[in-house]
Amino acid sequence: MMKAFLIEKYKKAAVQAEVADPQPAADAVLVQIHAAGVNLLDAKIRDGEFKAFLPYKMPLILGHDMAGVVVRVGAKVRRFKAGDEVYARVPDFHLGTFAEMIAVKESALALKPRGLSMAEAASLPLVALTAWQALVQIAGLRAGQKVFIQAGSGGVGTIAIQLAKHIGAYVATTASGANAPWLKSLGADLVIDYKTQDFGTVLRDYDVVLHSQDAKVLETSLNVLRKGGRLVSITGPATPAAAKDLGAPWFLRPIIALLARGTLKKAQARGVTFDFLFMKANGAQLQDITALVEAGHIRPMVERVYPFAETNAAIAQVESGRVKGKVVISLR
Repeated sequence: MMKAFLIEKYKKAAVQAEVADPQPAADAVLVQIHAAGVNLLDAKIRDGEFKAFLPYKMPLILGHDMAGVVVRVGAKVRRFKAGDEVYARVPDFHLGTFAEMIAVKESALALKPRGLSMAEAASLPLVALTAWQALVQIAGLRAGQKVFIQAGSGGVGTIAIQLAKHIGAYVATTASGANAPWLKSLGADLVIDYKTQDFGTVLRDYDVVLHSQDAKVLETSLNVLRKGGRLVSITGPATPAAAKDLGAPWFLRPIIALLARGTLKKAQARGVTFDFLFMKANGAQLQDITALVEAGHIRPMVERVYPFAETNAAIAQVESGRVKGKVVISLR
């Protein structure tokens, strides 16, 4: 038996419970978790915000990010062995990193970057994969281009700034004035103080926008792109293409299309492209990120590490929005 934080119904706080140890399938790896990253997505899953797309069975152990040590591997696993230090953003429908152990598909795992603590490694997978899939996979960001990354001091923002700067882009971001020197040290060329400045009057002819704010900010963001530019949103609205890719039920797809219609029309009128990203677990991409971390191009930003017993307090801090970088839970 192992300890885990789980929910028994949506919109209820997680509770600590004793549950059976997971058993890895032939293509999976059993990992003893040393640290788990906390994301706003964990709170949204707890509150049922994605139950139309991701209808989880209860009770549900929460948690998407982890770092730990391989205990044993399934019969078909070839890339990992007992004793390996690994990290992952676990796949949808296989959550459960707020626990002492987890069985993870081999395809989602990567070797932990050398030189990082378990807490630092656990802070990276979801936010780093989000930045990678938005900027590299979808937007195809190139050296010499201009990218606007919203909310630079957040979990995704801190990693996206470093990734974009490594690629060779000119990076603009938004943050409080107090955080400007710190974000410039990460690679931001221009930091716009959202409390005193309107980015819509400062930025022009950008190639890429990584959008993570609300609908009002989204409309302004479309206007800072050059013709042919691309906006990738991680907060919506979901597009019909994304809904199909996520396997949304057929009866929801017309509703999703209706909600996205206005944004898609505005993008078309501006001569720009709008994409919605619901990131996915990907061990191969995470291994590429490992190489960047080990080369010194990306470093994790951990604001606070909570003990396992204070998991709900860690989730609450992330929900507050007052986090520089990431919050992590330590299990060892």
